[in-house]
Amino acid sequence: MLITRECDYAVRVLRAMAEEKRVSVNEICEKELITAPFAYKILKKLQKSGMVRGYRGVHGGYSLNCDLDQITLYDVYTTIDPGMFIIDCLEPGYDCARNSVDGQNCSVHCELAEIQEELCRMLKRKSLKKLING
Repeated sequence: MLITRECDYAVRVLRAMAEEKRVSVNEICEKELITAPFAYKILKKLQKSGMVRGYRGVHGGYSLNCDLDQITLYDVYTTIDPGMFIIDCLEPGYDCARNSVDGQNCSVHCELAEIQEELCRMLKRKSLKKLING
C-alpha cells in the first residue's frame, strides 16, 4: 500500500476546505501548496465520491459535502486509489504461482495479508476532523 502523493494531497485538499463554506481551487492551491491541475484531478475524484460538491460560474468553487467526523484516511485514500494494496498478490483475482502450491498457502502472502489488514484498521481509527484539529 503505497500512499501516493495524490492520496496525500487529497487529505490536504479536504483540510483546506474544512473551515470554509465554499472555496476556489486557487485558494486550495495557495493554502496547501498544490498545483491547480493536480487539485482539479483530486477534486474530480472527491466530487464523484460525494465528499465534495462543485459549483460552476463566477462564484463557483467547491464545498464539503460530507462530515469530516465521519471520514477517515482510509476513506480518502481508497477514494483516490481504490486498489491500495501493499503488494500485487493481495489484489482480488491475482493469480500467484506461489500461493496454494502443494495445497499450502504462501507464508509470505499470509503475513502480508495480515499487515494489509492492520494498516487498514489503523487508517480507519481516527476521523479527518480529529486529525485536522489535532
